[in-house]
Amino acid sequence: MIGYGRNNFTWNGSLRELGGSCPVFCAERRRTSMTAITSSCSGLEVLLSTLQNAGDVESTLNVLKVLDELLSAGTDRRFHYMISKGGSEALLTALVKFGRSFSPNYTVLLPLLQLLAKVGYRDCRIGMKAEEAGAVLLTLNLLRHNVKDDMRAAACLWAIQVFSSSVSTANLIGENHGLDVIFSLIPHYTTKHLHTIKAAIHAFSALLGTKANVRSVVSKGYISGLLQLYKDWHSKDTQHVATAICHVLLCCLHKLTHITAGRQAFITEGGLALLYQTTQTCLLSKCLESLVEPSMQLMRKCLPRTPLPLPSDLSAYTFPLPGKSNGMADVDAALDESGKDSDEDDENNQNTDSRDYDEDLETDLNKLLSRPDPDRPKYLLPYYSFLCPELSHDFQELDLSSESEESSSSSSLLYEEDMLLHSLLSSRSRRRSSNSSTSSLSSHTDTAASRTYTDTSQIEACDVDSQSSALSTSPSIRTMVRAATDKDGSPGQRKHGQDDEVEGPEEESHYSTTIDRLLEKHGPRILHHEPKLYCSTATKTKSIPGFNVLAFPDFWGHLPPPGCEPMPPRKANIQRQKVFQDIQRFLNLADLINEVVFDLEDSSVESRCDSLKFFSKFECGNLRKAVQVRRYEYDLILNADANCSQHTQWFYFEVSNMVADTPYRFNVINCEKSNSQFNYGMQPVLYSVKEALEGRPHWVRAGTEICYFRNHFCPVRGRQRATFYTLTFTVSFKHTEDVCYLAYHYPYTYSALQVHLKVLQQSVDPATTYFRQQNLCGSLAGNMCPVVTITAYPAKKAWKDMHQLRNRPCILLTGRVHPGESNASWVMKGTLEFLCSNDPVAQSLREAFIFKIIPMLNPDGVINGMNRCDLNGKDLNRQWCKPDPILSPTIYHTKGFLYYLNSIGRTPLIFCDYHGHSRKKNVFLYGCSVKETLWQSGSTVDTVGLKEDPGYRTLAKILDRIAPSFSINSCNYLVEKSRSATARVVVWREIGVLRSYTMESTYNGCDQGIYKGLQTGTREMQEMGAKFCHSLLSLIKDTKAVYSTRLIKHVEFDHASHNCFEDDEPPCVEEIEYSTNCCALKDTDLDSEVDTAIAD
Repeated sequence: MIGYGRNNFTWNGSLRELGGSCPVFCAERRRTSMTAITSSCSGLEVLLSTLQNAGDVESTLNVLKVLDELLSAGTDRRFHYMISKGGSEALLTALVKFGRSFSPNYTVLLPLLQLLAKVGYRDCRIGMKAEEAGAVLLTLNLLRHNVKDDMRAAACLWAIQVFSSSVSTANLIGENHGLDVIFSLIPHYTTKHLHTIKAAIHAFSALLGTKANVRSVVSKGYISGLLQLYKDWHSKDTQHVATAICHVLLCCLHKLTHITAGRQAFITEGGLALLYQTTQTCLLSKCLESLVEPSMQLMRKCLPRTPLPLPSDLSAYTFPLPGKSNGMADVDAALDESGKDSDEDDENNQNTDSRDYDEDLETDLNKLLSRPDPDRPKYLLPYYSFLCPELSHDFQELDLSSESEESSSSSSLLYEEDMLLHSLLSSRSRRRSSNSSTSSLSSHTDTAASRTYTDTSQIEACDVDSQSSALSTSPSIRTMVRAATDKDGSPGQRKHGQDDEVEGPEEESHYSTTIDRLLEKHGPRILHHEPKLYCSTATKTKSIPGFNVLAFPDFWGHLPPPGCEPMPPRKANIQRQKVFQDIQRFLNLADLINEVVFDLEDSSVESRCDSLKFFSKFECGNLRKAVQVRRYEYDLILNADANCSQHTQWFYFEVSNMVADTPYRFNVINCEKSNSQFNYGMQPVLYSVKEALEGRPHWVRAGTEICYFRNHFCPVRGRQRATFYTLTFTVSFKHTEDVCYLAYHYPYTYSALQVHLKVLQQSVDPATTYFRQQNLCGSLAGNMCPVVTITAYPAKKAWKDMHQLRNRPCILLTGRVHPGESNASWVMKGTLEFLCSNDPVAQSLREAFIFKIIPMLNPDGVINGMNRCDLNGKDLNRQWCKPDPILSPTIYHTKGFLYYLNSIGRTPLIFCDYHGHSRKKNVFLYGCSVKETLWQSGSTVDTVGLKEDPGYRTLAKILDRIAPSFSINSCNYLVEKSRSATARVVVWREIGVLRSYTMESTYNGCDQGIYKGLQTGTREMQEMGAKFCHSLLSLIKDTKAVYSTRLIKHVEFDHASHNCFEDDEPPCVEEIEYSTNCCALKDTDLDSEVDTAIAD
């Protein structure tokens, strides 16, 4: 009848076609033209004017029919055009006009309400407009009078549903008992009047969008009624025709449980048990799949928040800090400190959008371009000259005749210079502070530094056998020894009644001899690792609890497994399965064991004879408590960083007394980050003592059914907005009674670094390689922070060769400022070993540069198994602006050394801080660029006149071609306000290093290149460290040396990450967080409900 389906639709054209058949429109149009409106009005405006002014039923019905047909045939653009022309107001005016009569004409009201629902569904201000027109309470009154008439009631309910999009309108309806009226229209299961029932539930759900209505409904006890309705509809709907009704009932419950009273009522009324039972039924039918996810999310949200079973949120390790009145860190300050991951986005705010990120970018041109004044007086800087021995060395040992004597005298000289610097800094601190505690601290620092130097110099003189008691006290080593000496026994077998804790000198001597035999028979040949040297070195490492046990993997050593390990595919709905098991805990408390089997703070805890045994009191270890939940399931609680109550991610512990081929589930229940690579194919690592003794000393990726999601645990003190996440994984051990170690990532201890540097120094060719290890400073606990200098010896002692040596550019590399980022140490290990190798590229780099390497900036954190901070409870990578010489000595002195290099005209050509990244794959660089920061932030600053050397991009471009793990698409060069105190930004801004980088390495693996789909191992990380060195060839000024055939053939340009443009992981396939709302069903909207109801 009407030509609304044409491609060139116009409202006026449709009206012309209606002219002959609808004389009413002609008459109305003549009236409007007489008032001089027609010349400026569209056809739609004529229709709306007719609707508002027509007093007869026939005209109104005709207009409503035309509007409905025209709107139904088009897209949402027609609806929004009508709304822009006052369509909602016209419909509301007509509703009020016809609804206020003593005897309302439902012939008009019914299509009017139906059309109003469709239009209002798209009008974000429909609620306010309805209030202004007086249509809200009128519609509610019409509903009260028509509860017995299904079509009229449904039409009123649809209108109320769209009116409730406004908070004030929804509250107005609630205040006038509209919720009670609508709830009474929701019956128990029936097959009749389903459209009206759906309309009532949808309207009820819409009204629950305000806190006032939610509180009102909860206080009236409607949650019990809703649960009974859901149970009735779910159990009796055998044909699954009312699934949509069940779904909306779940949505109502979701909204009611936004408040604490609602969640408590849900639990009290048995909602958790009801939903668990009904969900198990849903899992058996594909038709009910749409109810599973909202049911599970509702149960997750309503599980009572349970404090961690700990005496305190504060770490089990505390360290007295100098300068603090109570000798302890400020715990409250630590609670507020952000736990950001190196240069990652804020991991405590999952919903940060790009606009917030752009606001974090520095847009102040003065701050970007200006260089702040040094944070210390210039007269202090010359004392860092001892860290540049190559500049003053006379190289008398070029003939190799007096090398040993020179080394000895040099060590003595370095000791004296370092102690002089400590003394000067201490006296400066005393001048700056008038209280006596600071003076005593300076004296303590001098004493600790002196003692540490003495101990370090005695390492080689130690009798290794005399140090073996450190091993003999370890349960794992005792197990290993018994396994090797008992021909009929297997690893871990113990004689009945044997006391593991008290052992005499004879037994220690016996174990010492046995260990020697084991090393001779089974000891792996691992490059740059000496177990006996590790043992003697570890005894001098200072820890808070005073570790006297060595973890077997650290002592024995690690070899990369033969092949690469792929990322396992995520099992479908694995998180759902684990969450259901966790809900069963709450519902079936009698079935739980809930027994503490390990407590770091209580050595008297004894585990059951059939339970796993845990241990973590060794270097880098982290496990605070283990609770056996079920026969083969354990909750694990990690220890927070020392002197604070946050930063739980890193774990490393020993487990024993297992049964082979039995699946054990481990739940790390106090993780803090809102997402993890464990959701994207990452696995923890496992080391087996049994396998190591059989010639396979490998850390391997292990674990199945891995997922990471938010749980219901909370801090003991109830820290505001604090949430915890569960990492759950299942391990089936290969051997019975084995001793195994599980870790977040491949461990790398401070003692391992000390041994590595010593063995590395002995391995270099002294005729070609200048390798000098020194100590930057002592840490808070008295552990030395090593500095390594690597370069090439001059060919001769001629002036030209010496001049070339002392004018080589400097490259400064640092790492492990965050102790949990052990991957940074493995990459650094690759860098160190490559630079000391006989590779032609390494030789060219040594001849071109002087490398200054500080491989571990946070030794105390590494030793004590921390994840983020130093012993002062602070993130050291946020202390670079004004580091405290007493509380952050390694950062203070590293920055002082940089100031010194800058003051003598030797500003480093490159500064790179090695890090690990827990949220991304691949390896990538973060740098600093003024222009890119301004462009990204949308700044109005004209950058045309700004001159900036683009050389900061060179390294990334080269690495993208030669390093398989590297992805240039993940790199960025933005300067953020929140990163203003990091090493990368401070060294760029204050020291003036153009190429100042953070190099981030994944814990997981790669999603591009030849390693795509593979997890990164220690081999690949060390390769990345070597490839980083290869990329430095591009910075050598002698281009002939760079492009010589001798070097080119040693650099492979076979990689490019051209097709990898995803910077972050996609959303996890399952909800990590609790869903705050119930998602609507597919293919359901108000239009289809109205049209279906009319058709029926």
